[in-house]
Amino acid sequence: MGYPLIESPIGALVFVNGDYYPVTSPEVNALKEPYDKLSYYETIRLIDGRPLFWEEHLARLERSVSSDSSDNISLEGIIEDIREFLKKTSGKCFSSLRIVAAADFRVIHYVDIKLPSGEDFDKGIVTASLNWERQDPNVKAFRGDYKAAVAKVFSETNAFELILADNGGKLYEGSKSNFFAIVDGKVYSAPDNKILIGITRNRVIESLKAQGLELNTGMFTLDELKENNAALFVSSTPFDILPIASVDGIVFDSAANPVLQGIMKAYKDAQERYLNENNFLEA
Repeated sequence: MGYPLIESPIGALVFVNGDYYPVTSPEVNALKEPYDKLSYYETIRLIDGRPLFWEEHLARLERSVSSDSSDNISLEGIIEDIREFLKKTSGKCFSSLRIVAAADFRVIHYVDIKLPSGEDFDKGIVTASLNWERQDPNVKAFRGDYKAAVAKVFSETNAFELILADNGGKLYEGSKSNFFAIVDGKVYSAPDNKILIGITRNRVIESLKAQGLELNTGMFTLDELKENNAALFVSSTPFDILPIASVDGIVFDSAANPVLQGIMKAYKDAQERYLNENNFLEA
């Protein structure tokens, strides 16, 4: 099932194969039609126009592209393309940068992503569950069937995020985020081979260590999480770490959990250190 190479572009220009086109141009609109070949992508968070943890995003894109040698996709020169795009378009007004790599195209554009409110961080987000077993979870590629299933549930609920459940009912990952549970003061996540290893997730693990904690491997059903009075949260590039207030209407007091509050503070401290020590545009 094909999927467009461009979704929700914002800003004035889009980079396509070395050229720049207005966001409303025919060349850009053509890329909003389903593309039948496999394409890979990364979304990089921008803070005051500076890409956050960009090295890790591009390393994951390289791994994704290398997962299927038949695609013959080259990433040569992509760092220079991103740097030129950011300088040419002055991205301080935007929060997310999308890079797409396919056999016939290299695309860079700002992307419109729904961001959480201050209340979402303070009180937690509403989520819903979706029964879905991911294929090749460590490869970040556009998959039309998955995108359609996710869009359907979003349209039927008021959820900010969806939490995927496997065929055994165990919650294991967000639709666009990594999922964590705090049970009896211990932090749990699904096994690495079942999820996309998120860039922010890796930084969450570092934040756990800064708090004297470690990440445990484990998955739970929704009933098990409620019975254990768990605190739940998700992590993702666009919104860092978000507490979960409910899943399918079942309420969790995650935002008040002191373990989660410590993790969120440690993550923010690490983010500030990174930005102070790295300037992508001047490299």
